[in-house]
Amino acid sequence: MNIALIGYGKMGKTIEQVIAEEYAGNCRVVLRIDSQKRNTLDIATLQNADVAIEFTAPHAAADNLLFCLEAGVPVVCGTTGWLSRFEEVRQMCVHKGGALVYASNFSIGVNLFFELNRWLAQLMRPYPHYRPEIEETHHLQKKDSPSGTAVTLAEAVVSESQQLQKWVNHPVSKPDELPLISHRIADVKGTHIVRYQSAIDTIEISHTAHSRLGFAQGAVLAAAWVLGKKGIFTMRDVLHLGV
Repeated sequence: MNIALIGYGKMGKTIEQVIAEEYAGNCRVVLRIDSQKRNTLDIATLQNADVAIEFTAPHAAADNLLFCLEAGVPVVCGTTGWLSRFEEVRQMCVHKGGALVYASNFSIGVNLFFELNRWLAQLMRPYPHYRPEIEETHHLQKKDSPSGTAVTLAEAVVSESQQLQKWVNHPVSKPDELPLISHRIADVKGTHIVRYQSAIDTIEISHTAHSRLGFAQGAVLAAAWVLGKKGIFTMRDVLHLGV
């Protein structure tokens, strides 16, 4: 499997490390496109790859996805903050008969945590005296706030609640708001806590990332899975969760 890395920062380099150490002989990186080289990439060059893995920035992601789909190259996208253009990307995917896997987090552990979060939210539905909140902490270089992972967690809690209408990334002023608290601290890979508090006790579930390897391993797994498929998928499809 020939892989194009669109985005060659810390995450792109970690993905290349995973490919070299865990997929040697089965996968190889044939293109490395950083932000300075993106405008020099043409369709013919991209088509040397069987699949592209895209980890860039919110302002660039949608255009990168459209370019991959136009080229007929399946793409795995780990960038967050681009979903305002989701419909545009979806239409291109349908028009070209392409394939896209996107996720706010490709870590297998985080995706299991997503399922646990949804299940806990369902269990808590009959107990409105427990007030939920979500807290996330990342390194100072994190490009989006709140994190895409935290937003995914918050959306699931809101969708399962009978009281909540939306999440907010500021102090709560209304009972139908779910607080999502963000912290940026040096050298924190990523910690997410979902907390239900009452006057009597507190229930918490949490996930802490120790390195970027989990994200990279999941992205390569998704790249291998999407080959030969058509449509738009998430890690729930890749991991057969919720089936």
